Amino acid sequence: MPKSYSEQEREYIRKRLKEEAADCLARYGVRRTTVDELVKRVNIPKGTFYLFYKSKELLLFEVIQEQQEIVNRQLYQSVSGMAGEPLTAERLTDVVFSFYKMTEKMPVLRLLDTGEVELLVRKLPREVVEAHFQDDTDTIEKMLALFPVKKEVDIKVISAAFHAIYFATLHKADIGEEAYDGALRALIYGVVVQIL
Repeated sequence: MPKSYSEQEREYIRKRLKEEAADCLARYGVRRTTVDELVKRVNIPKGTFYLFYKSKELLLFEVIQEQQEIVNRQLYQSVSGMAGEPLTAERLTDVVFSFYKMTEKMPVLRLLDTGEVELLVRKLPREVVEAHFQDDTDTIEKMLALFPVKKEVDIKVISAAFHAIYFATLHKADIGEEAYDGALRALIYGVVVQIL
């Protein structure tokens, strides 16, 4: 019979699991992060882990989402600071470009490559992935509401285009270090000019 925890204990365990998952994810990636390692670090029985998360992948995804939410909030603040000022495609491209560069520096997001992302997504329930993409679309729609955008802009297409750019960032080595920043900026600019 599973042990019952007070709300304070549950909050503490959940917080510790996320902290250790973030550390393991940054050090080892999705494949080599194990439930055994996580419970050892948090000092809880393995069964307790499953009281909080149905799978390691759900925990790791939650950690990644929280990191992304931090970046999204900062991006929204930057974009909303531009509202009311003359907006050019170049200015908006610069802001969005800095967002992508910021994600490269975040330990959890920096470690992920296409194989890691695909492995994680493949093991998540479909509704979790769909909800994540919908959240991204909602965030982009909220940001675009700050500016005069073309009436024919399809928010879902723009959101998908920004996802595609993110996945391109996972191929930095394939693109080539020298050309990467220029290519990233060109991709972002291509989407931005379709918005404004």
